[in-house]
Amino acid sequence: MIHWWFLFRLNTKLLMAAIAEAESRTSGEIRIFVSHKKCPLPMDAATEQFQKLGMTKTKERNGVLLFIAPRSRNFAIVGDLGIHEKCSEAFWQELAATMSQAFREGRLTQGLIQTVQRAGTLLAEHFPCQNDDRNELPNEIVRG
Repeated sequence: MIHWWFLFRLNTKLLMAAIAEAESRTSGEIRIFVSHKKCPLPMDAATEQFQKLGMTKTKERNGVLLFIAPRSRNFAIVGDLGIHEKCSEAFWQELAATMSQAFREGRLTQGLIQTVQRAGTLLAEHFPCQNDDRNELPNEIVRG
């Protein structure tokens, strides 16, 4: 039942607003996926969802997916090729540490918001917002 509790506790409106704000400073795209299934291999599941959500189709290949699997009590963060070319391993470690700490403290929505905000800041350093920038992917929280 932990997964339903987790979903109930997430403030979707605040998360979508955080994504929109973070993306206003970068051409990068940030999405959140919450799995209803147990995912013993969260990186594999996240990579699969990354593909299914069309996140490899952004102009600069700069999408980031925050994948949460509450039933397994784990998560993964996946990024596209453009990000891996410009950002170091520290980028991924910082995002994972932010999310881990907040989740341990029971700050589910706030932890995701902090992670989204930090991802936006880091993405803006390498992928600043351009004059012709448009929102390439929806900001809605995906559940599946």
